[in-house]
Amino acid sequence: MKIVMIHGQNHKGSTYHIGRMIANRINDKENIVEFFLPRDLNHFCVGCYACIEDVTKCPFYEEKNIIMTEVESADILIFTTPTYCLRASAPMKSFIDLTFNYWMSHRPRKCMFSKKAIVVSTAAGSGAKKAVKDIADALLYWGVPCILSYGISIQAMNWNGVKDKRKQKIEKDVRKIADKVLKKKTTKVGMKTKALFMLMRMMQKGNMGSGEADRAYWEENGWLDKERPWK
Repeated sequence: MKIVMIHGQNHKGSTYHIGRMIANRINDKENIVEFFLPRDLNHFCVGCYACIEDVTKCPFYEEKNIIMTEVESADILIFTTPTYCLRASAPMKSFIDLTFNYWMSHRPRKCMFSKKAIVVSTAAGSGAKKAVKDIADALLYWGVPCILSYGISIQAMNWNGVKDKRKQKIEKDVRKIADKVLKKKTTKVGMKTKALFMLMRMMQKGNMGSGEADRAYWEENGWLDKERPWK
């Protein structure tokens, strides 16, 4: 299984360590691809809407495409972000903004409907669960049907400062998450994902989407008829 990790920070702190613990338990290290934000995509969406007409017209397309090509070919996605001010980091939020044309309201990729994803966040205090939700919500709109979330207060400023008892709990939680992913051999698209897709389909059929390019994409995939992006 190929794992692609998107880190919402450049440094290798507590959140990074937990994400790597999960990845290493699921898979061998040689089939894990990592990206660090903002190092690998140091841009904010400028709201030009160029990608709505043509995805290649995004001013940051080349850098973004390097990441998303790996994402599309992955079996498992792992997103990690520290909790900043009760939310996901700014680089992670920027990444979500820059990939909004992957959302079901625009041009969802068929490959996303068969992936598994894990979202991890840590906080010295509170807010980790809210930070995790930011990313999990985006992945739902991407069409990812299996999303596991793990937000935890580590009660420390860095990984070295985490108490042994807390680390033992984290290690136990990591085993449960990894084992759950490994146990789930096939990924079934649930009712929540299907309902959201059908809502977006109705919008496209009623010409209430973002334009002709999006609608043409849906038509090309046969989704306005009987085809669906899942089996």
